[in-house]
Amino acid sequence: MTASTTGLAAIAPTGTAPDATPGDHDERRRRFRFIQNPKAATGTVILGIYVIFAVIGPWIAPYDPSQRGNSLVAAPSSKHWFGTTHLGQDIFSQVLVGTRGVLYVGFLAGAIATVLSVLVGVTAGYLGGLTDEGMSALSNVFLVIPALPLIVIITSALPGANDTLIALLIGLTSWAWGARILRAQTLSLRRRDYVEAARASGEKTWRVILFEIMPNLTAVIASGFVGTVIFAVMSEITLAFIGVSDVSEWNWGTILYWAQSQQALDQHAWWWFVPAGLAVALLGTSLALLNFGIDEFVNPRLRDSGGQKIRTVSGSVRMRVGFTPVVRPADLRPPRGAPVPPQPTDAAVTTVSFGKERAT
Repeated sequence: MTASTTGLAAIAPTGTAPDATPGDHDERRRRFRFIQNPKAATGTVILGIYVIFAVIGPWIAPYDPSQRGNSLVAAPSSKHWFGTTHLGQDIFSQVLVGTRGVLYVGFLAGAIATVLSVLVGVTAGYLGGLTDEGMSALSNVFLVIPALPLIVIITSALPGANDTLIALLIGLTSWAWGARILRAQTLSLRRRDYVEAARASGEKTWRVILFEIMPNLTAVIASGFVGTVIFAVMSEITLAFIGVSDVSEWNWGTILYWAQSQQALDQHAWWWFVPAGLAVALLGTSLALLNFGIDEFVNPRLRDSGGQKIRTVSGSVRMRVGFTPVVRPADLRPPRGAPVPPQPTDAAVTTVSFGKERAT
């Protein structure tokens, strides 16, 4: 039995006319959709400021961070914005100079871990067989290795442990989890129709992986990279705070190490550890917001589509993500004074769901 849909004929998605062409504004919005996300935009701006400070920090620092002065444990002032240490060193200069070391370790470790996770995870998931079993066993071994204690042992045994060595150790011990995720995603992609069609057309394996599999894993790879950077930054600061890394190289963990060793809290010298702690917190917040933005950009259920509407006779109904828009009878009722459309003769109920009609 088919129900008449005359009363619903006026319902149509906004802006879906067949002859409508998207303008420059719509093209620009689609191009910068990721930046339009408030979380992604905020995280990108904060991270960009940190990157600028990491590049130009040693040049714009008002003092040498290791230079001693006569003002010992001085509170913040116009001369020393973040106060001074027990040796008269300027804390603001230490924070600026230390930004480069923190970001260098974070991004280098993130790049190393991401490259390894892509090589192992995608190769194991696509090839399968003995290759998959061998690489999966290797990933399982690295998953159970305690990364931070291992890094502490190695850096303590090597006297010249610098930022590059710490970044290499963090990257080599933090790729396994990302490889497992990429392997699972590759297993679900390798049997898709377009991948089978590329294989059937004679494409080489590396071309299928690079041009058919990898574009669909871009968001997962980016999210894994951001997560590894967060872990690497926290590991670098932790190693410096406990005195394992070279305390002569300035970073935020080194500032906290000297503040803790000289009992800054007992001396009520809050300016010695608060700026470095806030710098760590803001950097972690920016990376977390960037990660959330990537997740919302990739996942349609989390994407902000609150502006999408469907048009009715008496107005429009806003569509919400994850829910079918409910059109109330009052929305379908024509305006006062308008001609009443003919009603269906059969008792039928019509369900409207995202532009599709189904009679029950």
